[in-house]
Amino acid sequence: MKTPDDTRTACVKQRRKRRERMLDAGDLRLLILHFLAKGPAHGYELIKAIEDLSKGEYSPSPGMIYPNLTQLEESGFILAVDEEAARKAYRLHAAGADWLAANQTACDEVTSRLNALAILVDNRSRPEVERAINNMRSALNTRLAQADISRDSLHALIDALDEAAKKIERS
Repeated sequence: MKTPDDTRTACVKQRRKRRERMLDAGDLRLLILHFLAKGPAHGYELIKAIEDLSKGEYSPSPGMIYPNLTQLEESGFILAVDEEAARKAYRLHAAGADWLAANQTACDEVTSRLNALAILVDNRSRPEVERAINNMRSALNTRLAQADISRDSLHALIDALDEAAKKIERS
């Protein structure tokens, strides 16, 4: 039997998976170029800039940022500001600026996705929204934990959830 901690752990892992899949390498390269277009930055500064864009809900790992920085540098899209510095800062090269301009629509879509995640976090953290979500989750879990739930009751529950989802979508 699953404990509440098991359920919580599974939910956290699921959220983490969704966040990890939020950006592919191409999206991440666009974001790197987007932020370097504003000025030179180290890898850590780029991680923080991306994290700030999503209000902390998405933060690329160093294992995602640094290989992409290397790839962008090898492609001639970015240049190291000072090759001898302990922490390598990068700046946008003309080829990178051209590629970013040619892919501006895709870049706007990626930044919009991260902005939408930040808005979601803000709205979900409102006490009345959290209360309503927790009430729904509690009622659902209580009902689904009953061993003698009939097929008709289960279908009625599914219909109620679908109807609530429709009302939310159309509100």
